[in-house]
Amino acid sequence: MERAATFEHDRDKVKRQFKIFRETKENEIQDLLRAKRELESKLQRLQVQGIHVFDPGESDSDDNCTDVTAAGPQCEYWTGGALGSEPSIGSMIQLQQSFRGPEFAHSSIDIEGPFANVNRDDWDIAVASLLQVTPLFSHSLWSNTVRCYLIYTDETQPEMDLFLKDYSPKLKRMCETMGYFFHAVYFPIDIENQYLTVRKWEIEKSSLVILFIHLTLPSLLLEDCEEAFLKNPEGKPRLIYHHLEDGKVSSDSVQHLIDQVSNLNKTNKAKIIDHSGDPAEGVYKTYIYVEKIIKQDILGFENTDLETKDLASEDSIPEEDDFGDVLWDIHDEQEQMEAFQQASNSAHELGFEKYYQRLNDLVAAPAPIPPLLVSGGPGSGKSLLLSKWIQLQQKNSPNTLILSHFVGRPMSTSSESSLIIKRLTLKLMQHSWSVSALTLDPAKLLEEFPHWLEKLSARHQGSIIIIIDSIDQIQQVEKHMKWLIDPLPVNVRVIVSVNVETCPPAWRLWPTLHLDPLNPKDAKSIIIAECHSVDIKLSKEQEKKLERHCRSATTCNALYVTLFGKMIACAGRAGNLDKILLQCFQCQDTVSLYRLVLRSIQESMTNDIDKELMKQILCLVNVSHNGVSESELMDLYPELSWAVLTSLIHSLHKMCLLTYGCGLLKFQHLQAWETVRLEYMEGPTIISSYRQKLTNYFTMQLSQDRVTWRSADELPWLFQQQGSKQKLHDCLLNLFVSQNLYKRGHFAELLSYWQFVGKDKSAMAAEYFDSLKQYEKNCEGEESMICLADLYETLGRFLKDLGLLSQAVVPLQRSLEIRETALDPDHPRVAQSLHQLASVYVQWKKFGNAEQLYKQALEISENAYGADHPHIARELEALATLYQKQNKYEQAEHFRKKSFKIRQKATRRKGNLYGFALLRRRALQLEELTLGKDTPDNARTLNELGVLYYLQNNLETADQFLKRSLEMRERVLGPDHPDCAQSLNNLAALCNEKKQYDKAEELYERALDIRRRALAPDHPSLAYTVKHLAVLYKKMGKLDKAVPLYELAVEIRQKSFGPKHPSVATALVNLAVLYSQMKKHIEALPLYERALKIYEDSLGRMHPRVGETLKNLAVLSYEEGDFEKAAELYRRAMEIKEAETSLLGGKAPSRHSSSGDTVSLKTTHSPNVFLHQGQSSSLAQFSTSKKFQGVKG
Repeated sequence: MERAATFEHDRDKVKRQFKIFRETKENEIQDLLRAKRELESKLQRLQVQGIHVFDPGESDSDDNCTDVTAAGPQCEYWTGGALGSEPSIGSMIQLQQSFRGPEFAHSSIDIEGPFANVNRDDWDIAVASLLQVTPLFSHSLWSNTVRCYLIYTDETQPEMDLFLKDYSPKLKRMCETMGYFFHAVYFPIDIENQYLTVRKWEIEKSSLVILFIHLTLPSLLLEDCEEAFLKNPEGKPRLIYHHLEDGKVSSDSVQHLIDQVSNLNKTNKAKIIDHSGDPAEGVYKTYIYVEKIIKQDILGFENTDLETKDLASEDSIPEEDDFGDVLWDIHDEQEQMEAFQQASNSAHELGFEKYYQRLNDLVAAPAPIPPLLVSGGPGSGKSLLLSKWIQLQQKNSPNTLILSHFVGRPMSTSSESSLIIKRLTLKLMQHSWSVSALTLDPAKLLEEFPHWLEKLSARHQGSIIIIIDSIDQIQQVEKHMKWLIDPLPVNVRVIVSVNVETCPPAWRLWPTLHLDPLNPKDAKSIIIAECHSVDIKLSKEQEKKLERHCRSATTCNALYVTLFGKMIACAGRAGNLDKILLQCFQCQDTVSLYRLVLRSIQESMTNDIDKELMKQILCLVNVSHNGVSESELMDLYPELSWAVLTSLIHSLHKMCLLTYGCGLLKFQHLQAWETVRLEYMEGPTIISSYRQKLTNYFTMQLSQDRVTWRSADELPWLFQQQGSKQKLHDCLLNLFVSQNLYKRGHFAELLSYWQFVGKDKSAMAAEYFDSLKQYEKNCEGEESMICLADLYETLGRFLKDLGLLSQAVVPLQRSLEIRETALDPDHPRVAQSLHQLASVYVQWKKFGNAEQLYKQALEISENAYGADHPHIARELEALATLYQKQNKYEQAEHFRKKSFKIRQKATRRKGNLYGFALLRRRALQLEELTLGKDTPDNARTLNELGVLYYLQNNLETADQFLKRSLEMRERVLGPDHPDCAQSLNNLAALCNEKKQYDKAEELYERALDIRRRALAPDHPSLAYTVKHLAVLYKKMGKLDKAVPLYELAVEIRQKSFGPKHPSVATALVNLAVLYSQMKKHIEALPLYERALKIYEDSLGRMHPRVGETLKNLAVLSYEEGDFEKAAELYRRAMEIKEAETSLLGGKAPSRHSSSGDTVSLKTTHSPNVFLHQGQSSSLAQFSTSKKFQGVKG
């Protein structure tokens, strides 16, 4: 064993050394290329200035020809004519100063801004760019909480009570089923001027406001009504229930409000329900409308979704349907979005510029380079620094891919290592358009992550940056993040942040960026700025004391200073500034200052009951796994009112204690969590009692057959923390708890619970089987049998992930039998069972069985959904992968192409359902903003709306908005303005998509005419229009009209990038393909040869672009009858493709499908006529699939 361990250690060491050697050599090549490009750029600048320089292209020397051997595959199958973007080939491994050219643009952001033109093929980039523009989204848009703020009067108290009693629970259950919280928040009528600030805060956070009104409107409610209905900049849904009564007239205040709302209400966002009958009937009408608003406007479901899905049923949970075999927890993504937003939410960030420069230097530094350590004390601003720097990177380097993860407190879900690795892997898969199923085994996940990183780095143009904030909060971090010590691909950089005290010793040797405390001057200015924000001015004496106090490292800590400023500002408003200032001076560190904050908030509360409630709420949040929701607190404390709870949360949020994360109340900072422990929870019995309170609550939920993501997240973890093995064991055997955890991808967590109760794989499998058999005995009726089939399927998938393949077959077969009997042999759920059973056989290497089952599943799915549904794509992908494993590459490629075409048409992309819902909600919000005057900004917003609806595959609505944008721009800016050309471009692309080619031609020609007159000859927007109009001409068979445009494209690129840039080669290839189509082989040949030389010199002799050009030359030689030359060229092309396949472990997708730029050779000769005895087999293979292949760009 010892020798084996030594051998393994030596082998790993050699592997690492070889990897370092390889990365170093690759980097040397990149340095040479970078120097070459910089020199070419300088030469071009001199030429522009009219200075004659020596042209390196005229030299006989080969010094300017550098091979790049690091090539990567392309993203699959681009199509032409999308909404004004330039696709990326993303194949070169470079840092920062990468090739610039239209086909090398990472997204349309490089050319015309984030929403000017978006390509549906570039879906992930479109969603990412949308989410990166942070001002676009308020918290209510991306929160998973539906907050309904209710306003009522004495007269409408009965309607209000009826709504809360009969309909609020139904809405809560509906939202709960979909993984959302529902809160109906209201304040008592007799509040007068109490809670004014809190009420305003609640209205801002609300998703929906409902006003119940009759004849009068008390003056104390006027401010709430104005805030909710008249100051509604985001266009959130609003509803007025107006109870009319015969013979009675509403007061002037009521009528005035309704008139104002009616005048503003041009898009039906504020609905007024006038009801004169039975109040119960009116409240029911209100409920129906609220339900519709929640489903459509707030949660973003389409009408078809509402018609085909019962959203109150368990089947409505969307994860599995939309993500196929990838188990994805939308809550993890929501939590990370909110964590990023909160980390970057600061008014003060003094002294960060020097740190930004260090981080920028890391990205530009030559590889190989270990991760950068960002260290500092607790509260020193590490999260703020990283989040702000991410925003800067997104703005300044849109071709940089950033994957980030913000770890919460220790032992929370966000600190679970396998979930972090799974999430990052899914992000990599999402950007690499992989169709592979993702293992849930923690050890395999850890092993596969570096391979995924290498795959994406090989195909991604530009840098990839991975950022993990507070990585030291992960348990056994060195064991679970050991990939960090291996050499990274040359274009990958990793940044991790740690607290100085808890940094693993081995990592201290890494390059480190240490965050120092603020200097006294900055600390003082932040505190004074906080005071000024609430119109409080410190005296000269107070400022001097403050200056003397902020001298030590702890009193200049960023969080301490922020908290100090908030305490002084709050005290100034309350009128006890001197007293609080004196108390603050006695606090020498952040935790002691937090303790003062807690005491001051408690003292401000009016009675002892509320003070005790505050303490208990903080303790419950402290002992929970991931936090506690407001609705859970209302259930736990029936005496608690919304007025008290929201007021308390507002105070705790304002003082940096609590925040929201995924709809749950959590601590903003680790020191706040520690402070509550120190202040209220000394002793294990206190901690245990609060855990027991939560345990009882979630146990009661289970007893009522309510298994939500919350009970599955909290209850097993609480049992584990309390050491209650038997209770944990019983909880895991609640099949719905285990199913919930597994389906959300929390496989490692489930395993850890079973290990805690002392069960191995076989034992847990046996126990699940026994539980299922017991459950089956009580199943009666179709609904319960369908539920049973789902449970059997989940068990089969779970056992497959455990590696128990023979045992996994049994429950999957049982699931299949039940569905065939309870539903129908041709039901889509039967196809689902067949698919899962086939996946086990694939893993088991029983490929024959798997193929038969996949084909059955495909047939059923096609009959049920039609040929273009994402479910069909999933079966085709599975078959492609199956054939790939058997080295049947042609069949694999065939199915993969069919699958990809379906994916292009689909409105949702794997891994981005959440982004899709945001797109729809953003579109609804934007409609509100376009109803004012004609302005350039409104015209741009209309253009953005058109693009967003296009991304949702709603072409008719997209067409309306783009036309409105064009009309407004023509009125405001004039018909010859470049912005009008942008609208014309997008309309043309839309017509192209709808196959209205004549309309598209006219629109592109108008856009080209404007851009030719308004823009420089080498402007990228002009090049864009030229390219797409040329592609359209070719598609329409107007080849003579296409030729001058393709020639112009070559000229523009030569002017923009120089004669030896890959973009020029791309334009040359496309022109050559056009000549080939016109049978002008003599004109095509020199163009191909010139393009080949440029590609070989700039990208390397083994780059896929070189292979594609060789294949085109082979087709040309074949057409001219030179079969031997054709065979030789084709053999070289296949060698490059095989090398590419080898690099990616057997998969060589191509980003350059022939769908837009490829010409098929229709010949009257049989291919076999040209085969002579002794000719190479490669020619035989080639002759059956010969076609000219154009290049996108």
